Amino acid sequence: MDGALKHTITQVMEDYLEAIYNLSREKRSVRVKDIAKRLGVKMPTVTSMLKSLSEKKLVGYEKYEYIELTEKGMKVGREIDRRHRIFRGFLTDILKIDYEVADEDACRMEHAVSPSTISAFVDFMEFINSCPRGGASWLEYFDEYRRHGQIKEKCIEHMKEFVEEYNSKIEEMEKGEK
Repeated sequence: MDGALKHTITQVMEDYLEAIYNLSREKRSVRVKDIAKRLGVKMPTVTSMLKSLSEKKLVGYEKYEYIELTEKGMKVGREIDRRHRIFRGFLTDILKIDYEVADEDACRMEHAVSPSTISAFVDFMEFINSCPRGGASWLEYFDEYRRHGQIKEKCIEHMKEFVEEYNSKIEEMEKGEK
């Protein structure tokens, strides 16, 4: 998202743009009552916000007409939706948080992180899904992954190291029990 634009758009505005973005993907036309229902607010509140968003050239809005995102508004809505899905996925898939709780938390998180943090977050999720886990140097491997991407040979090498390390630990533990 454009840095200058980011400072002029509030979290509430981002929520509206995300809602309009998602509604426009679900329906042919987005109306004030659709947004009100999605966000759990009254229609006059939506109308007021649409005026503000229209002034910022983020939506095309005329009273009693359908609402459309401008190119700029579409870009913001898409980015907020992407962040939301990334955080919700991490919370539900990795941390096993209940979907409703994760969805609410993701909504709060999506506004609070910088583009570089979200990028690192995405890289981390890709890393834990494609490379071995465990061992003291796991985070060092993640740093390597961020710099060079997944290198199949390196992942295989790390997996073999982990297997040796874990087998050694298993033997030690079995000896200690006897």
